[in-house]
Amino acid sequence: MVSVESEAQGAAMVIPTSVKVLVAGGFGAGKTTMVGSVSEIPPLSTEELLTEASTDVDDLVGVEEKTTTTVALDFGRITINPEIVLYLFGTPGQNRFWFMWDELASGAIGAIVLVDTRRLDSSFPSVDFFERRKIPFIIAVNCFDDAHHYQIDEVRQALALNAEIPILMCDARERESSKQALVRLVEHALSRVPATADGPR
Repeated sequence: MVSVESEAQGAAMVIPTSVKVLVAGGFGAGKTTMVGSVSEIPPLSTEELLTEASTDVDDLVGVEEKTTTTVALDFGRITINPEIVLYLFGTPGQNRFWFMWDELASGAIGAIVLVDTRRLDSSFPSVDFFERRKIPFIIAVNCFDDAHHYQIDEVRQALALNAEIPILMCDARERESSKQALVRLVEHALSRVPATADGPR
């Protein structure tokens, strides 16, 4: 007969599965904020101050108050449940750092594409990147206080996304909101496993 103590020890010995996910999106969409809000460890951030030298390179229209930028990646970790631990990699947003995306995407089960409706066109490169590589992704519309609020169907149409791509509204500053986006991504990625078992669709 198995004792209560041995059952408790067995439960304590559960080794969680480590899962890599990306938090992507345009410059200033809130990637660093999301990783920081949800990470259960102090997040690693490679943010640097924006300087006058970058004014002709980085498009600050709509995010004029932004003073820092990610130059490599953001990194955090969150335990979704005793069986799944997510390792979060926030991608750099500016064009000149896109060469790093392939390396960051290696081994990832999927990505959250953060969308800023004030700069919707900055989302297209992220969507295109994951579509071309057949990496599962969801859209998380970061609801900035000064942004116009659109319906999900309007966002889907503007980004030319098919009905299979989940879209949700979120606040990257709020831990629970960011966590729900991550849970939705994991659910979406897992739902695609049977369809991709014999190769890309």
